[in-house]
Amino acid sequence: MKLKHFCGMVIMLVQLCLAPLVQAAPFTFTFSTLPAGGAISGNPGTQVGWGYQLVNTDSSNWFVPTQLSASSFSIGIPDASVFDFPMLAPGATVSQAFDLLAHTGLYAIEILPFALPTMSDSGNFTLQGEWWSGDPLAGGSFLQLSDAVLTPYSLEVAGVAAIPLPGSLHLLTAALLMWGVQRRAQKFLQRGS
Repeated sequence: MKLKHFCGMVIMLVQLCLAPLVQAAPFTFTFSTLPAGGAISGNPGTQVGWGYQLVNTDSSNWFVPTQLSASSFSIGIPDASVFDFPMLAPGATVSQAFDLLAHTGLYAIEILPFALPTMSDSGNFTLQGEWWSGDPLAGGSFLQLSDAVLTPYSLEVAGVAAIPLPGSLHLLTAALLMWGVQRRAQKFLQRGS
């Protein structure tokens, strides 16, 4: 009797421990940057940005992103208007690379023209949203707000392209011409005195 009771308790404990592993956690999504890891670079005065991947890991509810934010930037002017806030059906995945011309992706930043090589910023993007029982545009019901999900980013100023300087031969020629004109003027003035 005692052995049977002990075995029953062990089985019950194993079931309790394994239950969370078997069931998918409800109301979850994953959020990551493209490129993976969120590290990008760019030259001063240029616009660069991040793409994203969103995965609705919930098997029965819709995820609708509603708020996107980022840590502060010191070397550029951020632009969150590229993010399209896609609605994700249960189990759906959406990926969008950053495209400067199409103005798509997660976040864009214009690196300040006076930023120096190796200056950098890092932080997190934060995404929040809502959970719906069905398609929000086709009769789904609001269930709850999502937890905030963070993904890291980093931005580094790349080496600056060399600025073409006037050719030294042109400068030397101009200096010699000016010197010659000045010398002739001095001789002319000396003859006149």
